[in-house]
Amino acid sequence: MPSPRTTGDAPATAATDTRTRILRATAMLLQRQGYEGTSIKRISGDAGVTQGSVYHFFPGGKEQLAVEALRYGADEFTELLRSGLDSAEDPAEAVAACAVLLADTLLTSGWTDGCPVAATALETIGASPDIQRAAEQALRQWQDLLTTKLTTGGIPDEAAVDLASTILSTLEGAELLCRVSASDKALHTAAQHLAQLVRLHTARPD
Repeated sequence: MPSPRTTGDAPATAATDTRTRILRATAMLLQRQGYEGTSIKRISGDAGVTQGSVYHFFPGGKEQLAVEALRYGADEFTELLRSGLDSAEDPAEAVAACAVLLADTLLTSGWTDGCPVAATALETIGASPDIQRAAEQALRQWQDLLTTKLTTGGIPDEAAVDLASTILSTLEGAELLCRVSASDKALHTAAQHLAQLVRLHTARPD
């Protein structure tokens, strides 16, 4: 017989799984179709739940769901960046690895699964402060991750912050070019040039 703890935890676990499926489906749809092109009906269908279940977990409706889905997608993108940054001790090689990983992800998904915040953030600027704030937090999180890698590699704090911003901007722009052209060339080119840029900073004398 299951213990009381196991029995009591089962509904909570099922609820968590359902909520996660809804967030995952929403995050995927937002980065592929944008905010306006994503409906509660489509979200519920992709998640395999009823529309009532979506509103049960997200009573604030589509906007609340978009905010939380952006955060969910941002966490997954953080893991991609962390994987690239952890792949090499040399910050130049690590940054290049991030670009290559992003290129591989895009290629595997048929040029659909890129940055989880870009499309939604641009589409909702001025219309939803909550979504804009979630997107800003995600971008700051990624920049901080890059900054930490750069400072660990010996780049001074202020220079590392600026360089991390440039790296992130380059990755975002290269990703857009890849998706539009259905080619990974822009990200592989970015990998080479970002590595060169990081090496210039690490080679500077104190």
